[in-house]
Amino acid sequence: MVKGERKRLLKGRAGRMKGGRGSGRASTGQVRLWGRHAVEAALLNPARQHRKLWATREGIASLDGELPPGFPVEYADAADLARLVARDAPHQGLVLECAALEDVFLDEVMDGDAAQALVVLDQVTDPHNVGAILRSAAAFGAAAIVTQDRHAPPESGVVAKSASGALEVVPWVRVVNLARALEEMAEAGYWRIGLTGHAEATLAEVLPSGPVALVLGAEGAGMRHNIEAHCDALARLPITRAVESLNVSNAAAIALYAAATRQTH
Repeated sequence: MVKGERKRLLKGRAGRMKGGRGSGRASTGQVRLWGRHAVEAALLNPARQHRKLWATREGIASLDGELPPGFPVEYADAADLARLVARDAPHQGLVLECAALEDVFLDEVMDGDAAQALVVLDQVTDPHNVGAILRSAAAFGAAAIVTQDRHAPPESGVVAKSASGALEVVPWVRVVNLARALEEMAEAGYWRIGLTGHAEATLAEVLPSGPVALVLGAEGAGMRHNIEAHCDALARLPITRAVESLNVSNAAAIALYAAATRQTH
């Protein structure tokens, strides 16, 4: 920020202070976020109920904005903050405890906008991958990511750090039955494309001009057979034989770019 420029107010809603000094874990129903981008995005998200911020003075100074008067902050040194987060997590002098985001439902994100793809993840459980996919989804204007309720990571500091703020702006829909969710997408006019290395067609060959849902499976296992059966088309990325496959988050980023740059109607 330019010296002398007035900082904006970080419009977070502060709740009562919870979680004791050096507790190392969040209270029930709470999540802990760390790192400047994740914490700053959460503070700016009016949908977040914030509980407490642990920070170094350098961490507070790094924020692009000012905390509301009376916001619960406990100053600590970097070593103390390290005890509040995952091992070796780069907290950057900021750890925020807040309530988990409210549930988002599938019908709330299916507006049929061809410019905004849906990203469907079948049993992708690695929080770093889900966070990276959220970041790509934000970058390319996706409508939402859709995962299973059980076979997906919970909202967490690891997801938020990997998402670099995107957790606060990209809706994350959790469903009990992914196959049924795909049926609902079809009923809403979405063309469902499953990405798999054994497909004959490339993604560019099957991308429609209308609304699209991009379906990706976990690394190694890939999409389950039932999920493939609920896709309108299967497609592969045109990678060379030099590598067997791509990381699922890299594949999602490429697919989202392809969807964002196609001709739509």
